[in-house]
Amino acid sequence: MFPIKGCPWRLSCLLLFFLFCNHVVVAGGSPKKGAPPKRPNIIIIFMDDMGYGDPECYSGYGYHTPNINRLAAGGMRFTNFYAAQAVCTASRAALLTGCYPNRLGLHGALMPWDKTALNPKETTIARALKQAGYHTGMIGKWHLGSRAPYLPIHYGFDEYLGLPYSNDMWPMDYDGNPVTDTSDWKSRYPPLPLLKGDSAVRYIRNLGDQGQLTGIYTKRACDFIRENKSHPFFLYLAHSMVHVPIAASPAFLGKSKRGLFGDVMMEVDWSVGEVMRTLKENSLEKNTLVIFTSDNGPWLSFGDHAGNTGGLREGKGTSWEGGQREPCIMRWPGMIPAGTVCNQIAATLDLFPTIAGFCGAALPAAKIDGVDISSLLKNEPGANPRNELVYYYRNNSLEGVRRGPWKLTVPHPSQTYKLYAPGHGGHPGKTAEVNVPMALYDLSTDPGETEDLQSLHPEIVSELQALAQKYRDELGDDITHTPCKECRPAAKIE
Repeated sequence: MFPIKGCPWRLSCLLLFFLFCNHVVVAGGSPKKGAPPKRPNIIIIFMDDMGYGDPECYSGYGYHTPNINRLAAGGMRFTNFYAAQAVCTASRAALLTGCYPNRLGLHGALMPWDKTALNPKETTIARALKQAGYHTGMIGKWHLGSRAPYLPIHYGFDEYLGLPYSNDMWPMDYDGNPVTDTSDWKSRYPPLPLLKGDSAVRYIRNLGDQGQLTGIYTKRACDFIRENKSHPFFLYLAHSMVHVPIAASPAFLGKSKRGLFGDVMMEVDWSVGEVMRTLKENSLEKNTLVIFTSDNGPWLSFGDHAGNTGGLREGKGTSWEGGQREPCIMRWPGMIPAGTVCNQIAATLDLFPTIAGFCGAALPAAKIDGVDISSLLKNEPGANPRNELVYYYRNNSLEGVRRGPWKLTVPHPSQTYKLYAPGHGGHPGKTAEVNVPMALYDLSTDPGETEDLQSLHPEIVSELQALAQKYRDELGDDITHTPCKECRPAAKIE
């Protein structure tokens, strides 16, 4: 160090010291280059009936999904991520509330004429984030109430564009022709509306209209991002695809080597790419947590119009792994290490508390079942916030429990796709119902649930039976005629 001209040596040291300290304070007071700020934007891309093995980075074949692959390369890919139940309404209720759906009095897939809906008293992710200053939007399939005031804008979403329920709930046959036979159960369905807010802006009347849905949703999603780039936002993009009837726009028809299903996969991959491109163009890529996952496994009875489970057992509508274990990718540069794989248990139940923690939003006063998995996203050594999961289905039937690598199925009836050939060309094959016995599986070595190990590990069976009883005491169980002590009522539509 040299004296500053005209200043004593000690004064020179003092001035340089304060200049250095000032530089450190300024640098330390701002986020490091590339580090995310405290309040990220949130985008959840929720697929419909996409199986664990459908994205190319999970073993999808016959088509390419480069944008989903790129999302995984830039973030974290989960291998033990679960939907709360293997069916539409129940799964979506769990995602938005952080609760097992039976806690909320919901199950199955609501029909357009059903008199049940998600109770508006429940706090959704959207409502919590809106109260924290976020602009909230939903695009796509809702399926938690078929008409106002049980549509998204009454549950914390500032805006909504999409279908009120599944895209197969329309008065058309499997070939896309109008049903004229009044004895056909599909004739009960009303015309399928595309809603904006509470009002229909058009109707989906044929397979050509179905093929436009992915493009319509994607355009609105990108516009929403641009319109809200100056303040925090939450976007819930719930695609109608790859739920049957599958359909793609002319730009993607015939592009894959896997028929129409592959074409549809390529188009939804394009949609992911458009969302990510829009984030990048608006300098939002590093400040946005993007979550990509699915509501349940593939509807295997539709054969070539259904996806695959990547070797997991059974599919949609069952509590086997193929019904509830889903592809999941999360990306947030600077927070989630790129190119990482998480093998710990996590679930859609956990998104609400995790997002709330990142965004400074309050959790509901009423009990939820999700846990904060931010430690997994940060790839912290030894992190394991969720070590157990329960598998409920039907109205309120406990069908299995998992702790660590061990899964115990308890006796229950179940749909199976294994006894009949699958359908073809958009038509379903037959399914059957079988009785499932008690069995113990080690999912770390047998994710296909093929080898019953209960005779080798009676102590683990006892532990898991005790865990099952704990949940029966809390949430009830129709199989053992145990009433629910902690369930809250669904809304009843007048």
